[in-house]
Amino acid sequence: MKRKESRLFALLVKNYLLFTLVLLFLAGGIYWLWERQFDRLLNPVHWDALVTDPALEQEQYPALEEYLSGAGNGFSVVDETGTELYRAGTMPPPLTPGELDCVAGYMSDEYLEVFPEAGDGPARYRVLRTRLWEDGSAEITGDMALDGSYRVLSGALTPGKTAYTSREFALLAGAYPSHGTLYRYDFFTGDGQPRTLLLCAAPLDEAALEQASGSVWMFWLAALPLYALALTFFIWRLGRRIRPPLERLRAALDAQARGRPIPVGDCGGVQELQRIGRSLDELSARLAESERERAHLDRERQRMIANISHDLKTPVTVISGYVDALADGKISPPEQGRYLAAIRSRTESLTGLINAFHEYSKVDHPQFSLQRRELDLCEYLREYLAGQYDTISLAGFALEVSIPETPCRCSLDPFQFGRALDNLIGNALRYNRLGTLLTVTLEPGPESVLLTVADNGEGVPPERAGAIFEPFVVGSDARSQGGSGLGLSITRRLVELHGGTITLDNVPGSGAAFRIRLPRIQ
Repeated sequence: MKRKESRLFALLVKNYLLFTLVLLFLAGGIYWLWERQFDRLLNPVHWDALVTDPALEQEQYPALEEYLSGAGNGFSVVDETGTELYRAGTMPPPLTPGELDCVAGYMSDEYLEVFPEAGDGPARYRVLRTRLWEDGSAEITGDMALDGSYRVLSGALTPGKTAYTSREFALLAGAYPSHGTLYRYDFFTGDGQPRTLLLCAAPLDEAALEQASGSVWMFWLAALPLYALALTFFIWRLGRRIRPPLERLRAALDAQARGRPIPVGDCGGVQELQRIGRSLDELSARLAESERERAHLDRERQRMIANISHDLKTPVTVISGYVDALADGKISPPEQGRYLAAIRSRTESLTGLINAFHEYSKVDHPQFSLQRRELDLCEYLREYLAGQYDTISLAGFALEVSIPETPCRCSLDPFQFGRALDNLIGNALRYNRLGTLLTVTLEPGPESVLLTVADNGEGVPPERAGAIFEPFVVGSDARSQGGSGLGLSITRRLVELHGGTITLDNVPGSGAAFRIRLPRIQ
């Protein structure tokens, strides 16, 4: 199925939108990479994913090491007796059960606060355990006072415990180990054994964060070659749609300029270029048709000149010969009258030809105009045919007329339209034998009228019927009937100036019918 080509505007808009989307995608991708890099510095270990990994319950501890990254991070697994089962990364020495109890829970809703109490006496410390509720409120669930040696003075976090070691106190205060913060996460293995996961989270590398923040421009600098690549791709993509049809059009124009036109056909591309291609093909076809018409007109002009020369040369030659004979005294007085009659006949023939040439050139001139007026065509034809009746009858022809009684209004130049009818009647009398029947019929229609001038004579030879309205085409062989061959050309021109058409229905051997269709005034 042929793909429907889009318009140039739609193509540009579509490519612009695609280019914009690609740029947004590139910008989003670069921002995502930079944010991921920054997030890796902020959170080098995805602790939530580590503690929820099924490998933890399945005791596949080596598989958890893939979560570790960055210096100072690590984890270890101990059983209920405090025995260390596995360790990875950077971890402090194993802790005692008492020390384990001082480690803050991971993802717990409780946290510990340790701060010294102000006073002039011996050093004292206050340890508070606070629970955070879902509504954002906080509640102190444990309060304990310690002296400078970390002995319990009041309260308790662990029932029965009366004193803490310095490392236990450091664990309560979150100061041990020095390279990170410990958290504990209690879980059960797949077979129900209790285990404790110790996590050591290193503090943020502020120098690395500062360096990453300062190097953000490097990420955006990397976008320049990607932008150039995307721009090049879209330029190539547009060029692939537009350049081939443009090259085809250019080749067609060059060939047209060299006189060797080549068809563009379906040049592809957008609709505007396709329309230009079709218009160029139409222009080439019209130019070719115009060239054929010009060549035809040249041939007709040469034929016209040859016919004019022939038609003028014959009587002029005869007249010249007779005049020379009379001037030289070669003609006896009794014969001079016959020669003078022949000269007069040839002069009249020559005058007729010149008049025909004059009339043809006059009606074919662009400034020739009719003196038209509204009249009843039926009444006009009756008067015209009444004036022609004697001529037709004396020539040995019969006339049959069919004109309706109802008036038929048309806009005509009476004189010029009569000349057109004269040519039709004159041709019928000239080229048919005696006894031929002429018929004139008028058939009114709703918007036009059809006037038919026909005869039942010999008709027009088939080889001349197609060009009978061309100049110097006569209805018989060798121009022997004395006609100029301009009558029907003049008739056609006069009919067309009246806004009508004339056609020939010809049956060789059975007659010819000239049909004139004229517009009717309602």
